[in-house]
Amino acid sequence: MTVPTPPRRVPRSYLYVPGDRPRMLAKALGRGADALIVDLEDAVAPAARQTALRSVRHWLEELPPDNGTDIWVRVNPGPDGLREAAALVGPALRGLCLAKCPHPGAVAAFHDVLTEREAHLGLTVGGIALSPLLETAAAVLNAPALAAAPRVAHLQAGEADLCAELGMEPRSDDRSELLVVRTTLVLACAAAGIAPPVGPVSTVFRDAGALLASTRALRRLGYRSRACIHPDQLPVVHEVFTPSAEEVSAARALVERFEDAARSGRAVVTGPDGRMVDEAVIRAARRVLAGAPGQAT
Repeated sequence: MTVPTPPRRVPRSYLYVPGDRPRMLAKALGRGADALIVDLEDAVAPAARQTALRSVRHWLEELPPDNGTDIWVRVNPGPDGLREAAALVGPALRGLCLAKCPHPGAVAAFHDVLTEREAHLGLTVGGIALSPLLETAAAVLNAPALAAAPRVAHLQAGEADLCAELGMEPRSDDRSELLVVRTTLVLACAAAGIAPPVGPVSTVFRDAGALLASTRALRRLGYRSRACIHPDQLPVVHEVFTPSAEEVSAARALVERFEDAARSGRAVVTGPDGRMVDEAVIRAARRVLAGAPGQAT
C-alpha cells in the first residue's frame, strides 16, 4: 500500500504556486520552501481552472512520493472543489487547502470524497490532510469546530477576504488589528490538538525588515510557519521559525533531564538555571525540538 511520505521537518514555509503556470510548477520544488500550496483558486482565472487542474494532476503524478516537500493544493469551494479533490488524490499529495471553508460540514464533504478515492486507489485512508481557509466572520466563529473536523491538520486565515467582509483597514506594521482573529486560530488549533495555524501571507517581499518584524509577531502569538507568495520571502520566514543551535541544545537538555527524573518517579525537576521544570515547560521544549533542522513530523 502506498503511503504519502512526510516531510523531513515540520514545515516553516508554505509557498504558493499558481496551478496554471507549468513552468513555475516545474521549478517549484527547487525554490527552497518546506511546503508548497499549488493554487487552483484565486491565482487561476475561472475559465482556466479545468486546464490548470489537468496540469497539476499530471505534475503530481510525475512526482516521487518521497520528494522531501509537503505538496498541498488549494481547491475551490463547493462542488468544483470536490471534483478537483477527487481528481488530485495520489501518493504525492500531502493535503488540500479548502478555500472559503465556512463550517465543518464542508470539511466532512471533502473527507468523504477523499476516503472513497483513497480506498479505490489503495492508499491509506486518512493519509491526505485538510487545511480549512477561514475567510469569513462565520468561519472564524466556527474555528474550534473546524479545527476538530476530520483530517484537519491546521487552520489558515484568508485575511484579505476577511478584512473586506468586516470592513477592517489594518494599517499597523504587524497588523495588530487582526490580533483577535490570529489568536482565535491559535486557540482553536491547540484545543483540537492539531498543529498551530499557518501564518497569513504578506505582500511584502522587497522589505526584509518589515517581513521579519511581522513574522516575529506571528511567532510570539504561537505560529510556527507562514505562507509565502514569493521565493524571496523564504529566507526571512525560515530564519524566524528555525530554532537556533543554542535553543535546540537547551531544549534537548531539559527534555533529557525531565525524562531521567520521570524514570525515577519525580514529576518536577530544576533546570540548569535553578528554575522549576514541569510538564508545561517540557511541552515548550519539545516544540522547539520539533522545529529543529532534521526533525520529521
